[in-house]
Amino acid sequence: MNGVAHPGAVDSADAPAGASGGYPRAQATIDLDALRSNVAALRAKAPGAAFMAVVKADAYGHGMVPCARAALEAGATWLGAATPEEALALRAAGLGGRVLCWLWNPGGPWRACVEADIDVTVSAHWALAEVVAAARAAGRTARVQLKIDAGLGRNGVQPDQWPDLVRAARTAERDGLIRVTGLWAHFSCADEPGHPSVARELAVFRRALDQAAAAGLTPEVRHMANSPGTLTLPESHFDLVRPGVAMYGISPVPQLGGPADFGLRPVMTLTARLASVKRVPGGHGVSYGHRYVTAGETTLALVPVGYADGVPRHASGTGPVLVAGRRRTVAGRVAMDQFVVDLGGDAAEPGDEAVLFGPGDRGEPTAEDWARACGTIAYEIVTRIGARVPRVHTGG
Repeated sequence: MNGVAHPGAVDSADAPAGASGGYPRAQATIDLDALRSNVAALRAKAPGAAFMAVVKADAYGHGMVPCARAALEAGATWLGAATPEEALALRAAGLGGRVLCWLWNPGGPWRACVEADIDVTVSAHWALAEVVAAARAAGRTARVQLKIDAGLGRNGVQPDQWPDLVRAARTAERDGLIRVTGLWAHFSCADEPGHPSVARELAVFRRALDQAAAAGLTPEVRHMANSPGTLTLPESHFDLVRPGVAMYGISPVPQLGGPADFGLRPVMTLTARLASVKRVPGGHGVSYGHRYVTAGETTLALVPVGYADGVPRHASGTGPVLVAGRRRTVAGRVAMDQFVVDLGGDAAEPGDEAVLFGPGDRGEPTAEDWARACGTIAYEIVTRIGARVPRVHTGG
């Protein structure tokens, strides 16, 4: 394995065995070859643009450093992190190249990022003042990217304040304190093709680019395309695209097609080993609240993962799982550390594998299946898998 970012990560050579020499309770197997293939497929969708691999949130739960390295090997030229702490962790792991981070609060580690040659995002005048002060303290020119709120309503300066910000940034650039390396924005509804906000936000961004040019800024990259933008909006590619969830083999537009329809393959497979298998009589309650009661004599299997591991409690009675060669549904409530499936007349043994989700090749559910069962998005399903579940990186 090339590196470890997640506190539960282990080397792929140790994949079959747990710490005690037996099978692990659970593990998330991360296919780095699939990730590299996904990067290649996404780069082909935007051949004229540079590629930023977004590895925030521990690479959407997949392990930040191993995934970042694999993405760079596959041709990514930028890494994207939400927080400065994530960006600094990439540098601490020895990863060079361009790194952008964007989620700042007052008093953040501006100087540390300036000294680590990290591109920092400025979304307000207070942030520009803080990065300028950090550049003076460090005695170095800060690399800065300016973000406009094109309509999402989260971070980014409002369009009516943009001209003042770009003029102030140009003044700081002339003084040698910063270099404006990028201008960017983020879509609000790119995952809804044809939504009227898409054209409106592109127009806001293009106008912002013109205003920045009029102020004398000459950025290296202009960018707006996230995963759905990369796949479905070629007019949004500009100089750089920023795929996130698509890089991990999850379709950002499931209403248009699954991963395979875009040449992608899911990267994470989540498995556990049955902790108990037992026969129970009819009328037997299962898990807290007895929301599930056996219809007749049956076999119950205990899967030793629960909401403390990231299995949504909302999956109670709905979550799909492959056990003993067939898809089952969570029987009763998901508990903190475990849930139950009803095997009916099928046989299983303690230690047998339960597959919660994966690529779907073996008939197992996918992260999208879990998302539908829980009324959420597949992004949340993979990102929420917790630190108690070791990541085993293969293909590294």
